[in-house]
Amino acid sequence: MKFTDIRESDKVHPGEYVLHLPSNQIVLCGSFNRDKDLMKVMINGKVHEDKIENFQKIQLTRSEHKTAYYSRCKGCSG
Repeated sequence: MKFTDIRESDKVHPGEYVLHLPSNQIVLCGSFNRDKDLMKVMINGKVHEDKIENFQKIQLTRSEHKTAYYSRCKGCSG
């Protein structure tokens, strides 16, 4: 897993996980507003708003992406 700075051309989508640098936690993005330079995220079950520069995107390698958690219903497992 690698972390990269969020550049001007990057977009962070709601529901995406990002790293919050001041708290050193992986958090869930709620909204991304480039005009106001703010992101709303969920930290410990609470909504937190901070500057975009305090976050980094998470980059997964192909092998890490393949081993990510996949859930299937038990009825389809055959």
